[in-house]
Amino acid sequence: MPLSSPTLDGGEQGIARPAVQDEKSDSPSDSKESITPAESTPNGHSKFATYSRNFERILIKYNLEARGVQRVLPHESQALTWRSYFQPFFFWCSINLAAQNVTLGMLGPYIFALSFRDASLCAFFGSLIGSIAVSYVATFGPISGNRTLVFARYTFGWYPTKLLVILQLIVLLGYSMIDLVIAGQILSAVSANGSLSIVVGIIVVAIIGWTISTFGIWVFHAYQRYSYIPQLIVFSILYGVSSHNYDLSTPSHGDSRTIIGSRISFLSITLAAAITYGGGAADYFVYYPVTTPPIALFSISLVSLLCSFTFTYCIGIGLASGIAAIPAYEAAYETSQGALIVAGFTESTTPSNFNTGFGKFLAVVVALGLIGNLAPPTYSSGIDFQVLGKNFQKIPRVVWNSVGVIIYTACALAGRDHLAEIFTNFLALMGYWVIIWLAITVEEQFFFRSRFGFRLGIGDKDSRRGWGQTYDWTVWNTPEQLPHGIAAFVAFLVGWAGAILCMAQVWYVGPIAKLVGEYGADVSLPLLMNSRQ
Repeated sequence: MPLSSPTLDGGEQGIARPAVQDEKSDSPSDSKESITPAESTPNGHSKFATYSRNFERILIKYNLEARGVQRVLPHESQALTWRSYFQPFFFWCSINLAAQNVTLGMLGPYIFALSFRDASLCAFFGSLIGSIAVSYVATFGPISGNRTLVFARYTFGWYPTKLLVILQLIVLLGYSMIDLVIAGQILSAVSANGSLSIVVGIIVVAIIGWTISTFGIWVFHAYQRYSYIPQLIVFSILYGVSSHNYDLSTPSHGDSRTIIGSRISFLSITLAAAITYGGGAADYFVYYPVTTPPIALFSISLVSLLCSFTFTYCIGIGLASGIAAIPAYEAAYETSQGALIVAGFTESTTPSNFNTGFGKFLAVVVALGLIGNLAPPTYSSGIDFQVLGKNFQKIPRVVWNSVGVIIYTACALAGRDHLAEIFTNFLALMGYWVIIWLAITVEEQFFFRSRFGFRLGIGDKDSRRGWGQTYDWTVWNTPEQLPHGIAAFVAFLVGWAGAILCMAQVWYVGPIAKLVGEYGADVSLPLLMNSRQ
């Protein structure tokens, strides 16, 4: 059954069907790849396989995505239109214009005692470095047709990649847990006397996020295409009504070495928050055709990521800078970070006072905007469960999505009163593995494949562009034809050893990190870029 020629601009033809054998294909490798997970397994006639195929047919019937981890072949990619170039911009804006990044920005003044200027500069440069890495990984999708951690198999091999997948699942589920906690806090804060518990808010947002992400990439791409609009409006209003309360004059606290350490640590946290998207950035662009200009996808993603990160961080930094001078801000922050966002709307002292139902309505919009940040990691978690192995591929992506939602919802309910600790203890750790993997991957591409690979002409019949010509993308699911990954795995362990020496967390400060200031500085992320040494 030949596939239709869908578009990437969200039209009716833009629905991703599961991979089915193409009657026009004369390539054995293409035919082998173009089958559903249930059909490709040895137990294809088992009851479970039959149920899986029936469930996938239901998704197809309602024009939903049934594809899991399978590679998107060139003839399955979608037509590139002028609207396709805007989609990455809308997509990343919808993810980042979220309350989660606002609450992360609050850590600069409140936890690290940085001035508004210092915190804002650290947030900008941390976002810039992280966004460059994420934008680069996003180009892997059109080039390879593979999901992000399937691509990692070409460097780390079949078995070491499983470790990366486990770390990525922790990142995805951890981020989703943070989203739910913040959403629950905001919804509870706007209710009368906190009558709506954080628990209820968490469950409501989790259900909505599951609905959007579970039924395929085109469902949540359609949602992301427009969800940034109300978020941009409400955050602009938040800045307008609260900016006069920002403390722009108080300097950073501490001696010079302590201030330097605080700057490095906060920069590392903002860098980690950005770069963690790199573990799944290619997942969302695998349906783009190989003819997609990498520089265009990279540039659009970079601009969108950097602008949205910086905007939301600066709002959070500004709100936290006013805690010392505004009693209502201090009282709100003692309740929760989400409550401080609500206070930013409702505690304005300007003539356009938002201490009304309208201010609370805007806060509800902010809370629901976290769904845009929640849907992509939920979607990617379903893919990454299948990357763990062929037995995991027998279970449809939709089932794994649901498992992920159950896990992070349970964790959010358990940790709902400890958001600041989760941020400071967990967020910086999430960026470590990504930056090590990227350092190793970039080294292989530029020092090995770029120099020798183009002349070798290794690759499949689709002639993927650029350095993609040096990979045989047809062996993505064939362990014996992938690298053993021993060198990459050893370099990965060396990188982690360096991270342990240089990390500065509440529960542990490494010997090198202790050398910077009174509280130390997390200098591990810059070091990890040199993990190959």
